[in-house]
Amino acid sequence: MDNTETAEALVRAANQAFYDAHEHRDIDAMAQAWEQSERAVCVHPGWPILRGWAEVERSWRGILSGPGRNQFILTNLDVTVRGDVAWVTVDENLVDGAATGTIAATNVFCRDDHGAWKLTLHHGSPVMG
Repeated sequence: MDNTETAEALVRAANQAFYDAHEHRDIDAMAQAWEQSERAVCVHPGWPILRGWAEVERSWRGILSGPGRNQFILTNLDVTVRGDVAWVTVDENLVDGAATGTIAATNVFCRDDHGAWKLTLHHGSPVMG
């Protein structure tokens, strides 16, 4: 594997860790996936823009402690790496009980000082049926 393939594989793993944390309703794993700084930005479908780790974390605490359980079937996934920044575009196919839906998402990762890829921006937008 060359450096680009290695970086893409690491970004894919970081992206999967984000979705695993969501599915398992694990706030500690969710926090581990994110860059915990003022650069953190999250746009949940239908929500206003949340800026800074404190706001982003508060939103995830509410979501992960709420009712329902989401299962994600990720499709149409693409990874692009440019230096210490990478972005993933993906269709999040959600299954929650009898309901299903698709969210088109963009996840931006930045490599930290230790070489780990941390989620810096998540933006989800519902796909109209």
